[in-house]
Amino acid sequence: MVRAGIIGATGYAGAELVRILSTHPGVDVTVLTSRQYAGVPFDAIYPAMTGVVNRVCEETHLERICERTDVVFTALPHRLPMSMAPELIANGKKVIDLSADFRFKNAAAYEAAYEPHTAKALLAESVYGLSEVFRPEIERARLIGNPGCYPTSILLPLAPLVASRLVDVRSLIADAKSGVSGAGRGASLTTHMCEVNESFKAYKVGVHRHNPEIDEVLGRIHGEPVAITFVPHLVPMIRGMMSTIYATLAQSASLAQVRQCLTDYYAPHPFVRLIPEDRLPDTRNVRGTNFCDIAVRQDPGTGRLVLISAIDNLVKGAAGQAVQNMNLMEGFDQTDGLLQTPYPV
Repeated sequence: MVRAGIIGATGYAGAELVRILSTHPGVDVTVLTSRQYAGVPFDAIYPAMTGVVNRVCEETHLERICERTDVVFTALPHRLPMSMAPELIANGKKVIDLSADFRFKNAAAYEAAYEPHTAKALLAESVYGLSEVFRPEIERARLIGNPGCYPTSILLPLAPLVASRLVDVRSLIADAKSGVSGAGRGASLTTHMCEVNESFKAYKVGVHRHNPEIDEVLGRIHGEPVAITFVPHLVPMIRGMMSTIYATLAQSASLAQVRQCLTDYYAPHPFVRLIPEDRLPDTRNVRGTNFCDIAVRQDPGTGRLVLISAIDNLVKGAAGQAVQNMNLMEGFDQTDGLLQTPYPV
């Protein structure tokens, strides 16, 4: 039985980790920490967990955490995990970080988007945790930078096509929409109900921090720099994410080749579902699950390729993918703890 600790267990992503791991057949959740709720039972913060999770949240003391865990999830804002990971790694713990602190190989790219990095030495060994793309590296890793939710929804449809040179990387545009939970649990005017309800808006156009993350990963896959146009939007729902990606086909490529490439690539990956040609992805159909649904279309007027993906931003876009990565690191079946049946309505 693997002993797991969750640092930052009362944020939305942390709470999803608790929910998923509470039924994982190979995991014992031994530590839940919270800066705000230390000393408070977890089910008093999230009453839905009554009778399911009986653990009390505690303060973050790394020495005590190291004594009681094998794997540590850091579900914290950026800057905090980089201050903890060196000690956790030095004590033999495997770390899966849900912030951006260990997603980048290029420290300068991280620092341009965020702030000075205080654990640069670990960037060389950290593995980007896009489970379906970097599985061999993840299986050998002791430090994972779990991908952002927007990058997950964009990279999964694009990665096999970029690797196979089926699209012109100079043409990539991603139009993405997220539910409000993507902003986290902290109070903010921009996510206040009166500001979000009955509204739909773009934000951080051209300056969103996930843009350089997407660029770096696509560049690694392509072997040359890639710059994608990425426009995020906020929609008035709690959870869910949909990305519509536009690309020009490579000169010799066809729609049939694109479909076959995605079909072949994702055949062994249970959490990526290619949607039949008579349907399109819907965030409702992946809610609460670790699935990513993908559809492929071509604009008959322009010939432009259109890729559409849907994920739950808190599961495949955060906690579910983190657990999938842990499964790969620990030698579990990658589906363990993650086969929640989707809601039909």
